[in-house]
Amino acid sequence: MASVSIQSVKKQYGGAQILHGISLDIVDGEFVVLVGPSGCGKSTLLRMVAGLEEISEGHIAIDGKRINNLAPKDRDIAMVFQSYALYPHMTVAENLSFALRLRKLAESEVQRRAGSAAEILGLTPLLARYPRQLSGGQRQRVAMGRAIVREPKAFLFDEPLSNLDAQLRVSMRAEIKALQQRLRTTSIYVTHDQVEAMTMADRIVVMREGKIEQQGSPLDLYDDPDNRFVAGFIGSPSMNFLRTSVSGAHAILGTAVRIPVRAGLAAEGTLVDVGIRPEHLVLADDGAIVGQVRVLEPTGADTLLYVDCDGDALCALLRERVHCRPGDTVRLNLTKAALLFDTATGQRMRA
Repeated sequence: MASVSIQSVKKQYGGAQILHGISLDIVDGEFVVLVGPSGCGKSTLLRMVAGLEEISEGHIAIDGKRINNLAPKDRDIAMVFQSYALYPHMTVAENLSFALRLRKLAESEVQRRAGSAAEILGLTPLLARYPRQLSGGQRQRVAMGRAIVREPKAFLFDEPLSNLDAQLRVSMRAEIKALQQRLRTTSIYVTHDQVEAMTMADRIVVMREGKIEQQGSPLDLYDDPDNRFVAGFIGSPSMNFLRTSVSGAHAILGTAVRIPVRAGLAAEGTLVDVGIRPEHLVLADDGAIVGQVRVLEPTGADTLLYVDCDGDALCALLRERVHCRPGDTVRLNLTKAALLFDTATGQRMRA
């Protein structure tokens, strides 16, 4: 296991700047998730740590050793790809042990490591099978096993679950998290799926356009976003945003809707973006927010209620069964004060 230090790293392709001076320190045994929309630079950064992309400026160190000019095979890291990258002509056992035999380890050590990885991942009954005889989830476990046997200083995961169906993704992310907690190997995990990030990470790093927008624990980012981008990216369903003006301790929406906000954050009449989490809205007979139901989506445990409030759309995530229909008028209250964001910069307004 080892720490990973990324200092002022930049990446250019021709005249295009992809990464703009990224600095990030990952401590020994930490599970860090890089998350952001497609094209934000997260996979490029991971590939630079792996040695698959050259560094234009800055440096990367693993366990205090600068690795900028080291070949991938000399960095003592293991990478799990989206595509599994298994050898189709080899059995599971041969896939697991191939890299160890290339390193000319003793056969007893090869068998020990491969057997241990197979046991950890539940692959022992599958050792004689070929990749074509495995399900997607089983192939992904073999790919992880091939990384585990190397006993690397760090694991790198590049969107490893994106090829799996929704149900399998849920079970596999739990397996990966449990595995990391068991092995305590430093891990960097790339995804565009914020639910994966929230459920797996010790620390989330939110990226946009080649820069870090914010980093912190999952709940820190959820409860205390620095800006509108992070607030909208973290949380499912996404945060509601309404552009309106402030009057005292309320944001005024249309002619009748008054949304409670923290007083003193913005001057009277200031135009702001109000952020409301769907799960912070509840039905109430005396609710301050009045709107007309547009769509009702029952999911079983929860209900998603889409409401039109004087021309603005609101989504409410309700924990109870809801008996209303499109066109009905409903009243909603907030269980927590709404967040305010500067309309020009997107930055969070704080006391």
